Amino acid sequence: MTNRRLCILGAGNMGRALIGGLLRGGWRSEQLSVGESQSAARALVAGDFGISASADNHAAVAGASIVVLAVKPQDAATVLQPLAALLTAERPLLISVAAGVRVAALESWCGQGVPVLRAMPNRPARVGAGATGVYAPAAVGGEQRAAAERVLQALGEVFWVEAEGLLDVVTALSGSGPAYFFLLAELMAEAGTALGLESGMAQRLAAATLYGSGLLVRSGAGDLARLRQEVTSTGGTTEAALRTLEAAGLRATVRAALNAATQRGRELAAVRAS
Repeated sequence: MTNRRLCILGAGNMGRALIGGLLRGGWRSEQLSVGESQSAARALVAGDFGISASADNHAAVAGASIVVLAVKPQDAATVLQPLAALLTAERPLLISVAAGVRVAALESWCGQGVPVLRAMPNRPARVGAGATGVYAPAAVGGEQRAAAERVLQALGEVFWVEAEGLLDVVTALSGSGPAYFFLLAELMAEAGTALGLESGMAQRLAAATLYGSGLLVRSGAGDLARLRQEVTSTGGTTEAALRTLEAAGLRATVRAALNAATQRGRELAAVRAS
């Protein structure tokens, strides 16, 4: 796949994360083209990666076998519709990371016969540790799916879902998920400060604990329940804290939070489709 050219439309945070990941993964700069309307973003791509981004999306897309749409959701139609004739003629695989923009809308903007799939990465993709949910309709073949997975692995782990609506759940779980962990670490630091620790130390302890716990999960085959049990000694301090969290309804609160995020994702998608 790396002997074929890939175009990234949009050089914001996610576009730059993908460029950096691809270059670290062995792609050469001449295999990548970037379309970006903002001069400041083009300058960042040139400065960070030595790649000359173009203000002309037609020039960036021409000849690419894969096009990644990495613009804001509200800009997706504005970017794709002027490219429809070119996309229809060349039929590259389009991978959209524009949150909440449905496949049907993307297909209508790209033109007939352009294979389209959607991906939902999260913020840790910026450091190559992302979790990306991916959906492809039946018209996208196995070779194209494999090519998309190789590209998206530049951002971290890739997870396929069988129904497009499940991307809303992925968004609620992993897309928004970093904020949940950050909030918990923030509250832990606040509680530690209230119990007598210096504020800066409490924040560093919470951040280091968050980071180290993530590394443990990666080394422990992702068995979250087992890892929790290993930390929880009978009659110990961890058990006391966990009992308090359970008694306060943490489990139901987390379910309600993900339900709310999923529903909001569906509402936003409906607005973008209208």
